[in-house]
Amino acid sequence: MSHTQMNAVPPTAGQNEQRRRPKSGWPAITGLLLLAALPVLGGVFRLTELSAEPRGMLPLPSTVALVVHIVAMTVFCLLGAFQFSPALRARRRWHRAAGRVLIPVGILAALSATWLAVFFGGHPDALALAMIRLVFAVAMTVFLARGIIAIRRRDFAAHGAWMTRAFAIAVSGGTQALVFALWTIPLGEVDAFGEAWLVAVAFVINSAVAELLIRRRSSRRRSGGRKRGVPGGGALVS
Repeated sequence: MSHTQMNAVPPTAGQNEQRRRPKSGWPAITGLLLLAALPVLGGVFRLTELSAEPRGMLPLPSTVALVVHIVAMTVFCLLGAFQFSPALRARRRWHRAAGRVLIPVGILAALSATWLAVFFGGHPDALALAMIRLVFAVAMTVFLARGIIAIRRRDFAAHGAWMTRAFAIAVSGGTQALVFALWTIPLGEVDAFGEAWLVAVAFVINSAVAELLIRRRSSRRRSGGRKRGVPGGGALVS
């Protein structure tokens, strides 16, 4: 047997399995958990404040909506971060169980945010901020609905894309804190209108990053499909 033939020995089953083993994704999960920690801690602090406020400071429906929003958004952000692990997504049973929790709590978080923005009762200067939050709360609701439609059609790629867009909106609270810090530390405090614009910038940044991630996944599926000779690049991979 020649040296060339010896080098052409096919890889063993163990080597193939190691190549196919999905990545853990822990660096991404850790980053997302750190990003989500800022709004989660803010929500816990707000709940503490709410429990100490005298009754009647907020109408009961708004109080309920605020509590629902904080609790649902906390679960959605923390649990949703683990869905970005390819290794965990490969465990179909875990991925489906997590999804059955994430979609309802995500809808609750988005609808409660919509309620709080529509029935805005704050200072008139903060109306612009409430409207920006309303736009993205409605967008998150639509994205989650599209994700449900996609998974019912077993279009896993589209499902993953819509859920990624919804998650990007959900964790924008962490990005908002970073944007505020980067702006106010060198330039000083902003007024209500400036605050609204900084919040909008944070939403846009997260949405742009989500679109880049979705395109990256799509290009990987297409290249993977070409290598395997599959037209369309494996559309069922989320």
